[in-house]
Amino acid sequence: QTPSFKTLAARVKIEYAKGESSQSTTVSLRMEKDKTIWMSKLGFIKVLITPERVSFYSKLDNTYFDGDYKYLSGLLGTDLDFEKVQNVLLGQSMFDLRKEKYNTTEKQGKYQLSPKKANKLFELLLQIEPQHYKVSGMQLTQSFEDRILDIQYQTYQQIENQLLPQRIDIYVKDKQKESYINLGYKNLEFDRKLKFPYKIPNGFDEISLE
Repeated sequence: QTPSFKTLAARVKIEYAKGESSQSTTVSLRMEKDKTIWMSKLGFIKVLITPERVSFYSKLDNTYFDGDYKYLSGLLGTDLDFEKVQNVLLGQSMFDLRKEKYNTTEKQGKYQLSPKKANKLFELLLQIEPQHYKVSGMQLTQSFEDRILDIQYQTYQQIENQLLPQRIDIYVKDKQKESYINLGYKNLEFDRKLKFPYKIPNGFDEISLE
């Protein structure tokens, strides 16, 4: 069942680790469903994601990025668009399950779905927990590129009749490089009137992200 709301506000703890380096921070998250994803770290760092663009700036080093989904796609090792990013954050499958036929098996109390028709670009495996029929895991494997994207929804929380993730663990392997992103949601609120203030300050240096 797709979460039904117009706006969402939350606090999100983000833990990121790659190689020997790791960092942890907490941000404010605001969403206008199907239109805007906005994040702010005390106003010093802001992120704006819309169907057309991915943009962020940092007052810590006076830099900004304003471009397309290539950077996010590289970060998660698969082609992304706004709908897929939103689905990941809301505990939904990145792919429309109605467009394909799936083989279904049961393993460790969960349903596992894999497309009946093999995809030339990647292998997809979905895990569905039977209580609420929510996605509990999603693996995307590109063997020829030596890439793996593994998303695990460890726990869900029910707030105002909405069932949304409480913790999301993301593992990305791209050849020999591995990274981990953990998201923890708290203080979720729905359908408040929200603003999404975002303006790249004058004089900031644009950065190029590979």
